[in-house]
Amino acid sequence: MAEKFDVKSIGQESSYSPDPSYKQNAWVRDYNWTYREFLSNPDEFWGNVARELEWYKPWDKVRDWNYPYAKWFVNGKLNITYNCLDRHALGKNRNKIALIWRGEGEAGRFYTYNQLYKAVMRFANGLKKIGVKRGDCVCIYMPLVPEQIIAMLACARIGAIHNVVFAGFGAGALNFRMNDAEAKFVITADVGMRRGKALPLKIIVDEAITNAPSVERVIVLRRQEPPIELHQEIEVDFNEIMEGVEVDCKPEVMDAEDLLFYLYTSGSTGAPKGVVHTCGGYMVGVYHTMKCVFDLKEDDIYWCTADPGWITGHSYIVYGPLCAGATVFITERTPDFPDPGAWWRLIEEQCITIFYTAPTAIRMFMKLGEEWPNKYDLSSLRILGSVGEPLNPEAFEWHYQVIGKTRCPIVDTWWQTEAGMHMITTLVGEPMKPGFAGKAIPGVVADVVDKNGRPVQTGQGGFLVIKEPWPSMFRTVLKNDERYRKYWFTIPNTYTAGDLAVKDTDGYIMVLGRADDVIIVAGHNIGTAEVESALVSHRAVAEAAAIGKPDPLKGNILKAFVILRVGHTPSDKLRSELIHHVRMTLGPIAMPSEIEFVDSLPKTRSGKIMRRVLKAKELGIDPGDISTLED
Repeated sequence: MAEKFDVKSIGQESSYSPDPSYKQNAWVRDYNWTYREFLSNPDEFWGNVARELEWYKPWDKVRDWNYPYAKWFVNGKLNITYNCLDRHALGKNRNKIALIWRGEGEAGRFYTYNQLYKAVMRFANGLKKIGVKRGDCVCIYMPLVPEQIIAMLACARIGAIHNVVFAGFGAGALNFRMNDAEAKFVITADVGMRRGKALPLKIIVDEAITNAPSVERVIVLRRQEPPIELHQEIEVDFNEIMEGVEVDCKPEVMDAEDLLFYLYTSGSTGAPKGVVHTCGGYMVGVYHTMKCVFDLKEDDIYWCTADPGWITGHSYIVYGPLCAGATVFITERTPDFPDPGAWWRLIEEQCITIFYTAPTAIRMFMKLGEEWPNKYDLSSLRILGSVGEPLNPEAFEWHYQVIGKTRCPIVDTWWQTEAGMHMITTLVGEPMKPGFAGKAIPGVVADVVDKNGRPVQTGQGGFLVIKEPWPSMFRTVLKNDERYRKYWFTIPNTYTAGDLAVKDTDGYIMVLGRADDVIIVAGHNIGTAEVESALVSHRAVAEAAAIGKPDPLKGNILKAFVILRVGHTPSDKLRSELIHHVRMTLGPIAMPSEIEFVDSLPKTRSGKIMRRVLKAKELGIDPGDISTLED
């Protein structure tokens, strides 16, 4: 990496300082002082955060670091749901609203902390009734309804490991995740609702479990009338398993390093990675960042527009907000149905104060203009957040001016499934620079380095790395520890995030995008290997390569280059068939927008496809060093 960026013109000439009252009232009032305090004694810093939560037994040691493996809060005993539910429901916040849900149309529900607490305990007892035990893996494939969150918390309550799969994935992707995680139980719904239509989720589950030998039972939330019939030998109704169970369910006492969940993320090579997160450190990390990054106040109404099928939903819809005692709003509605005012109407209606969404959504609204948001009263908004991919300066400006009316700080957060929690942002009250995520939060040591681990000069592009362990870091990749080790040994003595970045003179970091073969499409990480495997599984395809192309709305779109088998010829009909095949295998989020039929693909002498050569040719730029190219 030797490219020089004009970071001064991008960052320093267009920076914004929020109203001084934000800093005066923030959880972190002085970033520099707090960060120095962290650096002076990281264990004391994280120990103090952890003491704000409830533990059955305190830890013997905050951190045990044996590079590249960490244990946090060693021998500490806890249950994350006690901190999400019991400590609020059994205290002064028992009648505080924990969860507000709006479906399509007029459907809506809410739960106080006491009601959510009881619902989780009843479902946890229902799970135990049908045989779910501590250490069992439960796959959750559900729409964004309260029952999805209840299912996650119920698993954690009894020590079962949940594996939430986004309900936009197809049967092939779901089947892989079930088998790799050896899921014994699956929780799903008959349908999800999107744009006024019912999406048949159970049909996808039926197909996915035909070759999933570990699955013993399927629990189905039946939403439609009349209810669909269930196969009694394997399927059971979501609500019926709770009939006759006790309301009280004591939380399982978990060790800090016991497993909490698996969550799959796309990899640059091979199959998706099963990222492994544990109980104690993850709890402390998401609680701390929820409170400090969003500057959470007692009366905030918080809306994260993600789905619990992604790490953003795990950390900042479920565990972080509930540990911090927040009021969380969720909805099944899409941003532009029944019209492009749908989300702004909800902000006005629910008096949302913290709004956390993706750059893709912001760019979509930009395209539609100011007319729609200007129809609604957005004055309740206090904090705006961004997640999923870099927030480009144009989108930052529009969000800040049009939605926040120049009042609301924007926290542009950088982190990953593997990280578990926010790592880099601009904390509330600090000057904001469009295009720059910000600095490492207190608790994190980040830098931009060259391939040998040496810090690069200001304004020079390099690799984004984390130099010290953090509590919510993943512990390994399921069944593939070598993939975990690769994160820590690609650049010596650091965690290599796989992103390219640049740092300005004030230490603000701009994330430029992925350095590996993971493509961010509309905020979703799509592995080129997974798309290519789906294409090659079609009878007509001999070989395939996928790249990301810049797109003003989605950030990137997928383009695939396909070599056909003998006996098959290119046609528009075959192109459509291949796109549909990927949709049915992986789901709509992984569909290529373009397919080009080719006779050959650029490869190294060892046979590895050089996707950057394809991308350079597509974009009309210099492909760089091609000395290893076969031809």
